[in-house]
Amino acid sequence: MHSNPQALAELAGKTMYERDPASQALGMLLDEIRPGYARMSMRVRGDMLNGHATCHGGYIFMLADSAFAFACNSHNFNTVGAGCTIDYLAPGREGDVLVAEAVEQALQGKTGVYDITVTNQEGKKIALFRGKSHRVSGMVAEL
Repeated sequence: MHSNPQALAELAGKTMYERDPASQALGMLLDEIRPGYARMSMRVRGDMLNGHATCHGGYIFMLADSAFAFACNSHNFNTVGAGCTIDYLAPGREGDVLVAEAVEQALQGKTGVYDITVTNQEGKKIALFRGKSHRVSGMVAEL
């Protein structure tokens, strides 16, 4: 079963989500995972709003960062973020369902590059995030 890259990605995603209290606490859901890809969603709650009554950028960042983490760990090798940037394009509003879609752009040796697009339920782009990953020792799920 585990020679199947899709089954391995699903096992890694399930294992990571179970031990990720930060993503769980914000109500993030892992909607889809494939090798080099993850899609996560999060509803904007009232306690996530800033002084402008829009979603605090830190929560948008956390959603994008979590999708990045799941995508870069989808090959079942322990992988951490080495750096990232984010551009905020539009505000998130209370009640919005934000979706972060992470796509692997390159993976060479221990280094990867991932682009994450955050959209709202209407498909409007909220943020663009680019993350660089670094593989460390060990596996996400023991086989």
